[in-house]
Parts: sequence; C-alpha cells; structure tokens
Amino acid sequence: MLKIKLLLTGVFMAAWLPLHAAEPEPAAVSAESTVRYFNRDIATFRSTLYGISAPDRARRAEQRIKELMQAPGALKVTQKPESQGILLQIDGATAFWIAPDDANPLAGQTQTDLAGQASAALQRAIADTRESRDAQAVTRALAGLALATLVALLLAWLLTRARNWVASYMVRGIQKHESKLQQTGFSLLHPRRGAAMVQSFTNGLLFLLLLLVAYEWLTFALASFPYTRPWSELLNGYLWRLASSMGTAIAAAMPGLFTAMVIFYLTWAFTRLMTGFFSRVRDGKTTVSWLDRELAEPTRRIVNTVIWLFALAMAYPYLPGAQTEAFKGLSVLVGLMLSLGASNLVGQAASGMILIYGRSFSVGDYVRIGEHEGTVTQLGIFATRVRTGMGEEITLANAKVLDATAKNYSRSTQNGGFVLDTEVTIGYDTSWRQVHALLDQAARRTEGVLLDPPPQVFQTQLSDWYPKYRLVCHAIPSQPRPRALIMSALLENIQDVFNEYGVQIMSPQYFEDPAAPKIVPPDQWYAAPAMRPSGKRD
Repeated sequence: MLKIKLLLTGVFMAAWLPLHAAEPEPAAVSAESTVRYFNRDIATFRSTLYGISAPDRARRAEQRIKELMQAPGALKVTQKPESQGILLQIDGATAFWIAPDDANPLAGQTQTDLAGQASAALQRAIADTRESRDAQAVTRALAGLALATLVALLLAWLLTRARNWVASYMVRGIQKHESKLQQTGFSLLHPRRGAAMVQSFTNGLLFLLLLLVAYEWLTFALASFPYTRPWSELLNGYLWRLASSMGTAIAAAMPGLFTAMVIFYLTWAFTRLMTGFFSRVRDGKTTVSWLDRELAEPTRRIVNTVIWLFALAMAYPYLPGAQTEAFKGLSVLVGLMLSLGASNLVGQAASGMILIYGRSFSVGDYVRIGEHEGTVTQLGIFATRVRTGMGEEITLANAKVLDATAKNYSRSTQNGGFVLDTEVTIGYDTSWRQVHALLDQAARRTEGVLLDPPPQVFQTQLSDWYPKYRLVCHAIPSQPRPRALIMSALLENIQDVFNEYGVQIMSPQYFEDPAAPKIVPPDQWYAAPAMRPSGKRD
C-alpha cells in the first residue's frame, strides 16, 4: 500500500512540477523572451526556472494560454502569490509563473509590478479576443472606419482649399506692396520669386498637415480592430511621447531663451541708437572731429557688426541646446572651417578697411584701377564694384585693388565731375606749338568739357621718333556713361581739327635716316591755329 501511494505521489509531482514547484531551484539568468498572445505583449521572462530557459517558459506559457482560452467560462485573470513566485491564473487554472528574477531592476521594476502589468495585459488580450469574435463589434468597427475615412478625405479637401486661399492672399499682398520692397532701385524681393517662395511654404505646410491627418486616420483604423489595436497604441504612444518631450524641452528652454531675447533686444536698441548717430553725421546734422561724413556709413556697419558679435557671444550660453554635445561639436566644426578659410577673408577685410579709411577713392568717384576704368558704385569690406561706361559692372577683390595702381579722376575737380585725358604722338616735323593749339581747340569744341579750368597740353616724352603730347581737361558729368560719350566726342574732335589743318596723326618709325632732317623751320613754328605771342619775334 505504501509503495502504491509513493508511486501515485511521484506521478502527480512529475505532472505538476512544471507549474507548481514546492522548492524552486535558484534562478539562472538566460536570454530574455516575451510571452505574446493575440498580437499583444503579456510578460517578459528574464530567468531560468526549474531548469527551464526563458524562451521555453515563454513558449509553454503561450501554449497554455491558448488551451485555457478554449475552455468555457468568464476567463477572468487572477494572481496567486506563492513563496516561489506569483502565479497567474485564468478562471483558477494556472497560466504561467512570474519568477522573482523576471523583474527588471535597472528600470526599477519589482516582481509585483511585473505581475500586475502581465495580469492587465492578459485580461486585455482576452477582451480583444472576444471582441474579434463578435460580428456586431466588427460591423461597428467597419462602419466607424468608413466614417473616419470620409472625415479624413473631407479634412484633406478643406486643407487643400485653405492652402490655395492662403497662397493667393499672400501673393496678392506681395504684389500690392511691391513698391515697398524696392530700395534705391534694387528689388529686395521680386514678385515672381516671392510667389514661388509662398507656393513652396504653403505646399510644405499642407504636406505636414496632410501627413498628420493620415497618421491620425491610420491610428484610428488600427484601433478599430482588436488584433491591430496594439499597433495603434504604439503609434499613439510615440506621438504623445514626442509631443511631451518637445513640450518639456520648450518649457525647459524658456528661461534661457528669454534671457537671450533680452540680450538681443538691448543690442537691437543700442544699434538703433548708433545708427541714428552715424546717420546724423553722414547727413551733416552732427559734426564730430574724429569722424568724417564719408566714413560715417562704413563705420556704422563695422560698429554694429562688432556689437552684434559681442551680443551673440553673451547670449550663446542661454540658447536652447547650447550645452549639448551636438551643439558644441557644431561650434567646433564652424570654428575649424572659419580658421581654415579665414586667412583670405581676413586679408580681404583688412584691405577693405585700408581702402575705406585711407580714402583713396569714394563712392561716385571716377577711377582707373589697373586696366579697369569707371565710377565706383560700392566700396565694401571685401570687394569694390566699378561701373564702366560700356554697361558693365566689375567686381574687384579689395586685395587686388590695394595691389593695383589706382587713378582717381574726380579728386582734382572742385565742383564735381572728373578729369579727361588722352595722348597723341606726332612727328618732329610738326610744330609743337601747332599741336598744342590743335588739341586745345578740339577740347573747346567738345560739349561738356569745362573751360574753367581751361584745357592743358603737356609734352610727356621726347622719344627717338616723335614727341608724346597729353591733353588734360575737366568735364561736368560724374556718371560713367556720359564720360564715355564725352571721351568719344573729344577723340572725334581731335581727328576733325587735325584733318582741317592738314596735320596727320601718326607715330612715325624709321628703318634708315630720312632724306631731309625732320625739323620745323622757324617760319612754321606758329602754323595755324597757333598764334604768335604779341611782341615776340623769331
């Protein structure tokens, strides 16, 4: 009789030990494995129990849950604490164990927390299973999904119409205020380019809103059916976590952002004050001994740039994300790029400062820089722009301008305008007095050439074959195009006058001695239109 009892006890224990062990063995850490039922995570096993690994425990638990779901009853999930762990049951039947080592201590999770979460997840999976078998519930879900689809399509249509209206309104506003976007003849924003920018902005905003509508529709569609409901909860959770993290980050950045805004506002107010001061100096309303009117505008730009750089350095620690490693790495990268490429930039800026404060020429002066000639339209820190009389605008690097020889034709005039000069070479057999008179007469014939101061002719060189004459006169216009026209008219008049008096404009060259010496006899010294000074004899 005793043997029979022992045999029955052994059989019972062999069948019951996988689920009811009186003395659990020490748990050993094994690979994690998650129990899943009806597309929902129930519990995660992280330990070996009674020699059974976590993956095997998860597999047996899933099989056991499926078996218990086939049985009739309320399918109510309960917890039963035992000395060796917490037992999860369905209608009193064992489903699986939660071992003490299954909890995740790194996340602050306890065995009780894990059991409670597993119990709630299992009960929710059972409810989803029942709902999936309910024909009325499936019909209601399909009807709700159809209604949600119609609402999403209607909302997308309304957003598209709203986008078209907003884009048209903004484009009309740009076209209406087009005159306000012009400054000194330069268009700050072309209407066509502004319309393209509006289209791009509204299209991007519409795309984001449509993406949000599609995201919400997908979330609702997945939540309508029990099996896909966990995916909907995952999407919703991600969206809310993203919104929550963004809101938390914005709230945390507000104090520093407020401080940075105060710094920038004070900087803006101070630069406005400095701009007013330099504008009064530029307009001649305020006179200071240490600053000329011509230098007021470039000095204003330099001072305001320095002030803003100082403000940026002050506000940098308070900017959102300034203390993050990514922001610091970006700052290092920008600093490295500037240090590698700043040598040429600094050289150009230094050259521009020398040109501006050296006052070799100013905006509006007619100059010749190297081989380029025209009116200075812009004298900047890095480049100088010159507009020629041929409709060209040339941009010259300040370092090149500083290295080249610059001639200023506007500084010698007192009442504006500029200097005209040209050179001719005439043979030695023509009286220099006649050449002087011819060039003077050609200059006086040219419209736009000033007679006060009068034109002057200089002999600049006595070469082997001819002397070189240089005509210098003053003209009124200061724009490059009139200067080109006056210069052309002056050259035309020189040709006409020389032709009228039978003097050929040429630069003779000889390969052998001429038959007769190339000299001017005294009776030809004052050939027309030259005039003999009164009281002077040959």
